[in-house]
Amino acid sequence: MPRWQPTASLVALQARADLNHVIRHFFAQRGVLEVETPLLCASAGTDPALEPLQALDPTSPGGNAACRFLQTSPEFAMKRLLAAGAGPIYQLCKAFRGGERGRRHNPEFTMLEWYRPGFSLSELMDEVEALLREVLALPAAVAVERSSYAELFQRHLDIDPHRLPLADLRPLTLRRLAIAADALQTRADCLDLLYGHCIEPTLLEPVFIFDYPREQAALARVGLDAEGRRVARRFELVMRGMEIANGYDELCDAGEQAARFASDRSQRAARDLPDMQPDARLLAALEAGLPASAGVALGVDRLLMLCLGSQDIAEVLAFPFDVA
Repeated sequence: MPRWQPTASLVALQARADLNHVIRHFFAQRGVLEVETPLLCASAGTDPALEPLQALDPTSPGGNAACRFLQTSPEFAMKRLLAAGAGPIYQLCKAFRGGERGRRHNPEFTMLEWYRPGFSLSELMDEVEALLREVLALPAAVAVERSSYAELFQRHLDIDPHRLPLADLRPLTLRRLAIAADALQTRADCLDLLYGHCIEPTLLEPVFIFDYPREQAALARVGLDAEGRRVARRFELVMRGMEIANGYDELCDAGEQAARFASDRSQRAARDLPDMQPDARLLAALEAGLPASAGVALGVDRLLMLCLGSQDIAEVLAFPFDVA
């Protein structure tokens, strides 16, 4: 018999409705505009770590089925709104990522994303913390730590992740983890695995991690930290050993963004992944002028897991991927 019952309890469904209400009230009080952008897009991101889900439109003009992509994030469309002068905006929406299944992953998930023109990363972390405290009812006595990526690697592994070359990182990673050597092609590969296996699981209390290696800049600006190292101006919020939010000092330079798209495509080709065309409309918006902004994406399902003490994302989803 096909399974038809929801995997989330009625208590969890009510808690989700309450959380959505709190989020919308939070931003209404701060004058941040709620927006909606398309779930189906003509372009997908080029990030080698993300695989978009595709949909075909057989009714497209000319008789050829047109390929569209389910968004992995509303980021590109929201940046087009920023460039058009929308001001501070947020969106509570569905996002889709192929191949992501597990206790903390579902291919279809709920994302909260918002952008603050004129905000610094520190100001955006303050706002994320304010939302976290309101949702989880964290008392003032509970501190939310802020630690640089380098400080965590120094504390746990006694290395400088910004300066240690691949020739030293690869053998260190192989000593610490039982993995195949061919999985470690770049510094980013090594750092991701060391962080994911040796550091992130230990971060049980809420902590903001900032100043990531420049190889992990994605769509963030690159600058110098206090030690003169080139770092990605971004942060992650981690709690109970899982990422909750990912924030950027947003890249506004169209030329640099085009170069990063090209680098992503080269990496995809090297890994035998499908090629993804750059989003020409995003590049045009950046060329027209994106205001200096800080933006963040937050996983609503994971936040709800924290609220309810859930250990599996299926406990907070009415119908996860395998029973949808």
